[in-house]
Amino acid sequence: MSSGDVLVLIDEDGRIVEWRRQAEQLFGWSAEEAVGRAVTALVREATADGGGRRDGFAAGAPVLVKPVLRGTSVMWQVLAAPDAVSGQDVAILEAMFAHSPARLHVLDHQLRVARVPGATHGPPGTPVEDLTGTHFAQAYDLEDPEKEAAVAQQVLDGGEPVVSRLVRAVVDAPGGFGRRIYSVSYVRLENSHGDVLGLVASALDVTERENAHHRLALLEAVRTHVGQGLNVGAVCEELVEAVVPGFAGITVVEVIEDVVHGEEPPQAPVHEDTVLRRAAFRGPFSAYPVGDVRPLPRDTPFARVLSDLRPRLLSIGEDTDWLTADPPRAEAIERSGAHSLIVAPLAVRGQALGVVSFYRHRQEDPFTQDDVAVASAVCAHASLCVETARRYMREWIIAATVQRRLLPQHSGTPNTLEIARLFLPDPDGGGAWSDTIALPGARTALVVGDVAKQGIGAAVTVGILRTAVHTLAALDLEPDDLLARLSDTAGRLAKACASLPPGDPMCRESLTAGCAVAVYDPVELTCTLARAGLPQPVAVLPDGTSSELPVPPGPLLAETSSAPFPSTTVDLPEGSTLAIGTATAAGRVLAPSGPLRPLLDSVGARPLPELCDDLAAALADDRPTGDTLILLARTHALPADRVRTVPLPDDTEAAPIARRAARHQLEVWGVDEETAFTTELIVSELVGNAIRHGAPPLRLRLILDRMLTCEVSDGASSAPHVKHARTVDETGRGLFIVASLAGQWGARHHQHGKTVWAEQPLPDAGSSG
Repeated sequence: MSSGDVLVLIDEDGRIVEWRRQAEQLFGWSAEEAVGRAVTALVREATADGGGRRDGFAAGAPVLVKPVLRGTSVMWQVLAAPDAVSGQDVAILEAMFAHSPARLHVLDHQLRVARVPGATHGPPGTPVEDLTGTHFAQAYDLEDPEKEAAVAQQVLDGGEPVVSRLVRAVVDAPGGFGRRIYSVSYVRLENSHGDVLGLVASALDVTERENAHHRLALLEAVRTHVGQGLNVGAVCEELVEAVVPGFAGITVVEVIEDVVHGEEPPQAPVHEDTVLRRAAFRGPFSAYPVGDVRPLPRDTPFARVLSDLRPRLLSIGEDTDWLTADPPRAEAIERSGAHSLIVAPLAVRGQALGVVSFYRHRQEDPFTQDDVAVASAVCAHASLCVETARRYMREWIIAATVQRRLLPQHSGTPNTLEIARLFLPDPDGGGAWSDTIALPGARTALVVGDVAKQGIGAAVTVGILRTAVHTLAALDLEPDDLLARLSDTAGRLAKACASLPPGDPMCRESLTAGCAVAVYDPVELTCTLARAGLPQPVAVLPDGTSSELPVPPGPLLAETSSAPFPSTTVDLPEGSTLAIGTATAAGRVLAPSGPLRPLLDSVGARPLPELCDDLAAALADDRPTGDTLILLARTHALPADRVRTVPLPDDTEAAPIARRAARHQLEVWGVDEETAFTTELIVSELVGNAIRHGAPPLRLRLILDRMLTCEVSDGASSAPHVKHARTVDETGRGLFIVASLAGQWGARHHQHGKTVWAEQPLPDAGSSG
């Protein structure tokens, strides 16, 4: 009602002549009951014992009375004062207090409970009268009463309302206590003069609403975060991180052991002797360590879930009989105070992957049937992720097996190099590799490669490229020539893949790869290098200085570019350390400004495996995607007494001189007579072939290492050609004889001509020297 509305008109005799509808709402009498009566009679009736003719009577309702002149008579008007409240307003307020779904509490200016309208609106089991006069923070079992009292006091002091604040409290519930969530609002009470009277606090129970929101948020978190890893263990760790502590205080994930290794999961029911691996755990006490492998105990809910793939909700108490079947688990449950359990299966298409156990302990609310639905949804998503990881693991294991079977075996460690390898594989699989290949003349080829793909395709490609590298290295090619031919091989393979039917997975495979080749010569103390896409190699010299070797970059293998693979030959003094790595090692280790470059530069004479361990530890926490591989090689010179070099004339005297020099040197080395005789024949044929088809200068070099090598160099670039003994041409048979006598032979071209070599194994390498 508006202030100034006329409610009642009274004549000079004090009798009511008008009684408006607003007066009926405010005072409770109808116009028929009030008109004609003396106003004093109504006042006496209203103030008598048991007064209040009507439930809607507003005792002490503020009104204004003023005289008015009507003709020659003075009449009195009763007007609504500014603070007047209608009976309807009162009725509305009483209905709100009595029937509102929110609990309304009137607090005085000291935050004590002044009124809790409606007997049902106090805390369950607490008489309303027991609350009156109690500070509200102590009247109710709030989880954080001090914080809530501070919020209420702030509203009381400042007047700014607080609306829809979520507050948690503990209330009586069947079987004990339960936690409830309320949406609480505080509004300050003031009278017409602005005096602070207290607060009205409303509390609406929103437990079910908030629980539903929490469940939806949990499922969203599980869908977002579970399944990032590509191995079974990582997926299980993601699962326990997503649900603890938001859904359960303790969670255990146990996966069938064959599934962890990528094998096909069994159909339910699972045999009782099937072993499971504890793949992940979150909680205070664990019955078994993560990684433990054992069958599930019989006659337990865990074993039953794997039998029928149905989730189970169970209470845990002192009389829970199935705990006796697994004493360590029973002890862990008792120590942690677990009282409620959901056991749910990990399964796809009727195949069992494992089982997840969700526990609530100590003060956590017991699980409900709604929680069983949530647990089932969580495990359904996790099951798909575990199955994806299982399939990936199976492919990864097959890829690793294929790669091992397709690759040539590693050559033995050379006498002139110390070799160490740092290899940090990408968890998702990669295609990095390295090789150490023995070459004629005590030389060694160091190869590092990296295929830009993953999985079985990478394994097959690596196997093909490494086989090609070994084949090309056997031809004794220079590094630039070797990379060019290797790129041709990769290009032909890429074309073959591209011509496959569109449905073939290999049709979409990229064969792009990087590779670096270095050939170390322990006699000349030089290293010739070429690279295709990989970072610049680094050399740390014996004096502690280091630098990136000036090896020009070549294109990646199988690229359509016609750019060459330029090579560089550098001097490497004895005791130098050569480092060749993949692109993932460049930024942190090989680059001059890399944070781990000082570790490499300080290698000195320390063992190379120790350096690899230090680098691995430093790279473990922050490593880029992809395989990280660094091949380290410390150089040693071939002892001078293991090499004999003899200049030769370019006439017929060359062969006798070469035979005498070889015979003498073989006697010094203590080579057996049969090998010495064969070596003289080989030297004679190689020198004779050089005189007939080569050009000066001529040189004989004998090298004793793990093999006995004879080399004859000349200044011609023509390639030697073997003629079979049964051909008519009498020339060219010398190399056929060499090929028959030597273990292997070949030729390599260099800037000043060519070198034809032949190797023989030594019957007893230990006796030479």
